[in-house]
Amino acid sequence: MSRERVLSDDQWERIAPLMPSSDGVKSRPFRDHRQVVEAVIYRFRTGIAWRDLPASFGPWQTACKRHHRFSTDGTWDKIHARLLAEADADGEIEWMVSVDSTINRAHQHATNATRTEPPVGTSRAARAARASRAGG
Repeated sequence: MSRERVLSDDQWERIAPLMPSSDGVKSRPFRDHRQVVEAVIYRFRTGIAWRDLPASFGPWQTACKRHHRFSTDGTWDKIHARLLAEADADGEIEWMVSVDSTINRAHQHATNATRTEPPVGTSRAARAARASRAGG
């Protein structure tokens, strides 16, 4: 098995019917979907930039554009939904929810609230004058 072969034949057969067809499109027919899908998987698995894809996946521009197209037209969502439904039907998914009550406080400067305390080092008289102007 090569380093660049990402999907087994069984895995590809499960998602191949969900790929869009280029029939009826006036432009050039699509490049092999499997090659492009494996390029996308390889890129996300390794964390490389699109430009660094190995030449065996074809032009990196094709993989990048097709990934964007599949994201916008819902192809990835259909694949995910189908695989999730199959795994759930086979009992391979355990639906358990975990709720954590941890509180993460934001830093005081991360809020939009104004500061109500006088700055440190302000004299007692200045604080009293500020309080009287604020009505407190």
